[in-house]
Amino acid sequence: MSSDHCAHCGSDQLHHRLVTRSFGKGASLLLIEGIPSISCGNCGESWFTADTMHEIERVKRHRKVLAVERSVAVVAFA
Repeated sequence: MSSDHCAHCGSDQLHHRLVTRSFGKGASLLLIEGIPSISCGNCGESWFTADTMHEIERVKRHRKVLAVERSVAVVAFA
């Protein structure tokens, strides 16, 4: 399957968007904003490219240098 088709369903209805993902929890929580992702408009599957995954791992390794401290509201789902 080519990179312009969904590997799950084969559809060509792919959408590129920027997402925010969290890694870790508690004091080690890291949010990464603006991650490029691909999602399928047909089946809903979403994924990151290999290059994006490598960059996420690099950011996680260098979080002490790259991260900016911000306070964030947290609510537990009841």
